[in-house]
Amino acid sequence: MVRDASLDGCATLVDHFRDNFLAQPDACTYRFLIDGEGAPVTVTNAELDLRARAIAATMRQRVPAGERALIVCPPGLDYVASFFACLYAGVIAVPVYPPNPALLHRTLPRLIGVIEDARPAVVLAPRFIASMRGHIAEYAPAVSDLSWHSVDEVDTAAAHEWRRPALDPSDIAFLQYTSGSTDHPKGVMLSHANLLHNLAAVRRNFGCGPDSHAVIWLPPYHDMGLIGGLLEPAYGGFPVTFMSPLAFLKRPSRWLRAISELRATISGGPNFAFDLCVAKIPADERPDLDLSTWELAFTGAEPVRAETIDGFARTFAPNGFRRSAF
Repeated sequence: MVRDASLDGCATLVDHFRDNFLAQPDACTYRFLIDGEGAPVTVTNAELDLRARAIAATMRQRVPAGERALIVCPPGLDYVASFFACLYAGVIAVPVYPPNPALLHRTLPRLIGVIEDARPAVVLAPRFIASMRGHIAEYAPAVSDLSWHSVDEVDTAAAHEWRRPALDPSDIAFLQYTSGSTDHPKGVMLSHANLLHNLAAVRRNFGCGPDSHAVIWLPPYHDMGLIGGLLEPAYGGFPVTFMSPLAFLKRPSRWLRAISELRATISGGPNFAFDLCVAKIPADERPDLDLSTWELAFTGAEPVRAETIDGFARTFAPNGFRRSAF
């Protein structure tokens, strides 16, 4: 039986995540596939906790608890460390898609909209994005007024200065913004209590446990990719191997190959992703895929079509995929 969050004795995400990380310090909850294939880049739970505390401590030297931090990191371990650092600092995380240097005029309006609404005090970004600050400011002057923090240059020795923040379950953990594709981005305030309840519900209904292994390619800036894809594994104490959405879109077979090679049990995505696999994975790339360990295939975020489910299940049944996994 899967325990409910109310039985964990943890009032905030910091309490729950740190308890899990320190209970399995040598385990690697997070594993990132660069370009969606090859050996994953890993970090142990102890290393992630150390790095998050270091970023949190140095961030708190610049801003007080309760302020907002814009996370401008591409999918990867820098992003994960930055998100946990915000929780550890008692600073409200504001995850956003990094601007595309080649398409700043198209990708910056959404970023500007989020900055104007969230009014962050600090930006967390890897060095290569922070180095573009001046160029970005040419299009968005508001960016020049923010304090930038290069998360991949923080000395982990700073972790010794970290102090657990005084948090209440009702405190805001992060702001989740809409895509801004049809209107100005709109933010939703999510508290520690909101997220603990949601994470407990996902674990209960998905049947996640220590033997689970997730594979995710979804964007880590919204609920399915962030809460279900990245936070749920840390909440439930099982590993997740993830890649960038672009790696999947360029070659959809990377998703199913990762599930096959890593013996993953949980994975999913929007309806279009399953259609894309049927359409773009040629027959000669399918025989060596083994999807028999895939116990739960979740889908959502857009209309779910019966013909998509039937088509995917029929196409990949020879590879061990069971329709009942949906």
